[in-house]
Amino acid sequence: MKREKWSRLFVSVLCLSMFILLLGGCKQKKSDREIVNEPDNSVENSGENTADTSSSDTAEGAAVQNFKAGTYTGQAEGKEGIIKVEVTYSDTKITDIKIVSQSEGSDIGDEALNTVKEEVLEGQTLAVDAVSGATESSNGLLAAIEDTVEQAGGDVAALKANIIAKENEGKVEKLTADVAVVGAGASGVSAAVTAADKGAKVIIIEKTGVIGGASNLSWAGKFYNSSAALENGVKVEVEKEIADWIANNHWRVDAAAIRQYVTKSGETYDWLAKKGYQTTFLNFNGEQLHVLPSYESRQGILKKMLKESVEKGGGQVLTETTGEKLLTNESGDVIGVSGEKSDGTTVEITAKGVILATGGYAANAEMVKEYFGFEGINGGLGQNIGEGLKMAWAVGAKVPDNMGGQMLHQTLARATADLKKEFEPFKASYPLMTAYLPDFMNVGPSGARFRDEAATLTAVAAANTSAFNGPYHLVIISKSQLDLLEKKGMSGVNAPQLPGMPPEFYADFTDQFTLDNPWTDAQKVFDAMVENGDGYKGDTIEELAENAGMDAETFKAEYKNYMQAVKTGVDTEFGKNKKYLFPMGEKGPYYAVIAEINNLGSVGGLLVNKDFRVLNDERVPIKGLYAVGLESEGVLFNDTYVGNGVGIGYSFTSGRLGGENAAAYALDK
Repeated sequence: MKREKWSRLFVSVLCLSMFILLLGGCKQKKSDREIVNEPDNSVENSGENTADTSSSDTAEGAAVQNFKAGTYTGQAEGKEGIIKVEVTYSDTKITDIKIVSQSEGSDIGDEALNTVKEEVLEGQTLAVDAVSGATESSNGLLAAIEDTVEQAGGDVAALKANIIAKENEGKVEKLTADVAVVGAGASGVSAAVTAADKGAKVIIIEKTGVIGGASNLSWAGKFYNSSAALENGVKVEVEKEIADWIANNHWRVDAAAIRQYVTKSGETYDWLAKKGYQTTFLNFNGEQLHVLPSYESRQGILKKMLKESVEKGGGQVLTETTGEKLLTNESGDVIGVSGEKSDGTTVEITAKGVILATGGYAANAEMVKEYFGFEGINGGLGQNIGEGLKMAWAVGAKVPDNMGGQMLHQTLARATADLKKEFEPFKASYPLMTAYLPDFMNVGPSGARFRDEAATLTAVAAANTSAFNGPYHLVIISKSQLDLLEKKGMSGVNAPQLPGMPPEFYADFTDQFTLDNPWTDAQKVFDAMVENGDGYKGDTIEELAENAGMDAETFKAEYKNYMQAVKTGVDTEFGKNKKYLFPMGEKGPYYAVIAEINNLGSVGGLLVNKDFRVLNDERVPIKGLYAVGLESEGVLFNDTYVGNGVGIGYSFTSGRLGGENAAAYALDK
């Protein structure tokens, strides 16, 4: 998931709260802002926007700046690494900004940097709102520019105080459609396309400037018994799959929803292929996975799908438009949605059906903690903060009994990002790789061992066993183990397989990613990890416990028990296979790697029936309201996601089916 410096970004609950406020609350009240060219209250419009977009000079009224003319270089930390800029100044103005280097990577990050750059230049201001979904990238660029302002002798405080009014703040644009879709990720695009193909006029809105959402970062989806799977001789026994799924989730799921996904997702594979979104079948140890198109092509394909269906049918695709409120009639039926464009325009869409595809709330740390008790890393999209859920709850949608489930799916090492500043990617990933191997002792924050470390060999088991025991866990490595890694690589500690990391985690060192490749400079890397504050070291077990903040007596007792298990080959506490009980030696130093769990998204939040209609507290459908994708996925799982490829497979499938159902409802009215 291309997330390196995970925990630095979430140092405290306070920072998390600020992060959420920047994402969802960066709009300021009209009374707190300079109002430029106060507009009329509304503009009646059934299709095209006829609102007056004229405004005064955005820099008018700003304090005159005095710079030392020239070009200056600045840098700051973004979401994925250092952002470096060259900024040119005249005596009174910022004249040019060049982004020399950055590692933000994703379409959202790239687009955010360009948007922020243009707003700084146009407004001659540092009071620029963070772009939705890319808060850290946006703020990183602003900090780098601020660095150059100081070098040029400018007044940073004045530039931050130069708040520019949104161009069309206060204006209202009124639109009509048969179906309105909120969110343009995999499920939202699928819903909009199928609704349009059924003859509905569709308007889809997306809060960021990017189409595709989390599907742009995903690897593969599961489409059961697709034509490609059957052609490759891999067939799932449908009834057994459904029965096992229900039992594994303790029967606290919607059996009809599971059956629909298992029996109809295969059709989604052919539908996507027909639309030009061609996935590639992969027999993944007997599982039917379908690898998504190349990362760089996905957004373009989805845009083409929208153009050939939604726009061809007279509908619209509105990006940088955030849904804020569902519109209802006197009977409580949903009859539309209102939101705000990035220029301040309020858009009111009257529609016969509304589909929520807003991606859940995993980036809302307060909600995740409240409903699931998890305080780890958000590896999903920063824009997914729960607006869709709150909009639905406000019109009577039921909060489901299993509210809180999350898609915990990867293990991260806090050390990785800082180590990459000093070492090549392979070496910088040494601590990360230890977190995926069963040969090392794992303990929770208190120092208590909490699992058979073979759980690290399975993504969902690794993630959930860790998350159940606190915001992080520690991987304990001895000097003798480190010496073997340095000499013989992972084969030196009898690693049974390569670490099961996502492909993007090792894309930069694929040739080096072998079991027998020596871990050159291993101790140097682990010492740097400790120096950076991303792990701990102690010459003795007691010293390691003290440095890591563990309870010394607890850790000492657990270590003694573990050493006994290694000696006898019998793990009386967790039943770990003796082939993974690797000796730790008798001497220090000892290291503790801080390992954290990556949350890829929330699971559920709205209760839906098999037609994807949102249910109220009486479990009766709210007329006109539908939900697809992560907002509706709670019907498939109990308290946490346990699938492999189900998330993205269900997003496309629920969107395809939900769009058809919403169109049928709208066109029948």
